[in-house]
Amino acid sequence: MQMERLIGDFGRMYRERNDALNEVAHAHHEALFRLSLAADLKDDDTGVHIIRIGFLSEALALLIGESPAKAAMLRKAAPMHDIGKIGIPDRVLKKPGAFDPEERAIMNEHSRMGAEILGRSRIPLFQLAAELALSHHERWDGGGYPSQLAGQAIPLSGRIVAVVDFFDALTMDRVYRPAMSVEVALSMLHAQRGKAFDPEIVDTFMANAAELNALRERINASHLSYSDLVKGGF
Repeated sequence: MQMERLIGDFGRMYRERNDALNEVAHAHHEALFRLSLAADLKDDDTGVHIIRIGFLSEALALLIGESPAKAAMLRKAAPMHDIGKIGIPDRVLKKPGAFDPEERAIMNEHSRMGAEILGRSRIPLFQLAAELALSHHERWDGGGYPSQLAGQAIPLSGRIVAVVDFFDALTMDRVYRPAMSVEVALSMLHAQRGKAFDPEIVDTFMANAAELNALRERINASHLSYSDLVKGGF
């Protein structure tokens, strides 16, 4: 009987420990999401861009054959891809024209800043977020930043988010230009196939563009929150 009570006590302690860790991880995620939202609001006055990035990245990951578990983790991590923009001065981030070399160098630092903010955690979700924050501006041809990675040396998370971010950014209003049409955005995406972006991921996106854009429109109409992002499916 004493052994049974001891086993029961250990089981209860283990469950309580896991519940506490889950609560800490959830609080950590929400805090970083709010910081990501603050960064996004500097560049997009609705903040819905990062919600779209999460759901679209999950959908694209599923379409290229990733498991539901990996795709769901990407949905939660992808909105933090530009968290480093919180450290970029508005005079650069909101400039309505082309960057000069000094401004471009400042802007490019947001990838490293984001990875530094996110990479101090041992929780897999934040490690994934740090990975894609650091890699989503690398280019398939090796001409990206910050590390000039090329091809499959670029983490898959970064390759997926790069395609989604490119399409979504083109089809939203920015401080320096109005939103482009879906047709123009898809044409520009295809033009970068094998240059900026993984050709297989671009092909998958193009083949499923109607479905992915319909998802994007549903997100715009649904006014989703952080809780919706974590829960998934809507």
